[in-house]
Amino acid sequence: MAKAQSDKLDRIFKTLVVLALVVTGVILLKDIVIPVTFAALFSIVLLPIARRLEKKTGRIFSIIIVLLGVFLVMSLITWFIVSQLSNLVDSLPGLEQRFYEVVNETSDALKSKFNVSTAEQTRYLKEGLQQMSSYLAELLLSTSYLAYFFIQVPIYVFLFLLYREKFKAFLLSFTPGNELIWQKEVEGVIQGYIAGLTIVTLIAGVLNSIGLLMLGIDHAIFFGFLSGTLTMIPYVGITIGAAFPTLIALITKDSAWYAVGVIGVHAFVQFLEGNFITPKITGTRIRINAMAAIIALLIGGKILGIAGMILAIPAIGALRILLTYSKSFKSFVILLEDKHVSKEELIKSLEEEDKSN
Repeated sequence: MAKAQSDKLDRIFKTLVVLALVVTGVILLKDIVIPVTFAALFSIVLLPIARRLEKKTGRIFSIIIVLLGVFLVMSLITWFIVSQLSNLVDSLPGLEQRFYEVVNETSDALKSKFNVSTAEQTRYLKEGLQQMSSYLAELLLSTSYLAYFFIQVPIYVFLFLLYREKFKAFLLSFTPGNELIWQKEVEGVIQGYIAGLTIVTLIAGVLNSIGLLMLGIDHAIFFGFLSGTLTMIPYVGITIGAAFPTLIALITKDSAWYAVGVIGVHAFVQFLEGNFITPKITGTRIRINAMAAIIALLIGGKILGIAGMILAIPAIGALRILLTYSKSFKSFVILLEDKHVSKEELIKSLEEEDKSN
């Protein structure tokens, strides 16, 4: 018994050491890891379509057709964004004049009602501009990285789909004589999550757009779907998505209540999305409890930033499946699953783990 416990602790220690080395490597090589990881996810999502086409056209041509289809969809989305942005740019001269008027009105109100002097307002404005400039610098760096990202990902997707048997054989080499019984489950979780996330994004975009149209906000559909897309970035996305239409409402409308209404629309949609839409559509596919999801988001954000937060949920879902088939770490599934575990089930799980050791 003592030897079994010692062996178990030894395995846990070695696993933690390997995990620490992997995390360190991911942080150091994140510029390579992020596009490769996203490409792996997209490859799993596109795999069923590629398999169907492969029977008629062959592997290489099927992959090319799938990638061309994705490129066409992305081109249509880009065309919509560019057309909406061009309309927004055309209205900038009028918005600029109104912006200065709002700034002057706000300055007078702060001075008269809150006794904030012009010098203090200038100081606060300078501090805000300095912080904004740092954010803009990060955004420019991210934009330049996006160009690299969108070039690399299709190449990796092509290679993942082309050499998928090699990756499967590589994984099988660690468990000779056994099939990858967890492979179908992992594929199902990731495919279901991406499909569900797409549906959630569309629903959030439609609801945001309806709310902004009812308030009479300019470019409501563009800002609505922008906010819906940004919901993929947990916590941060909804704030950024609400900031732009709120600013437009402050500039273009005579009353500040329109801006309050914009914030209310986004808060209401976020409430629906977080409590009803996402749990119903994606929650049943991942089966991860809220605490595990939040910790995964925080760890993912710490390691890989925004990309890590996006990848965290499918990663923790895949980890839950892998742990289910692990003899040594099966008990950790109890901490991740979104279901109640009875005392009898816990005892049975621990007894099975002891027998396997």
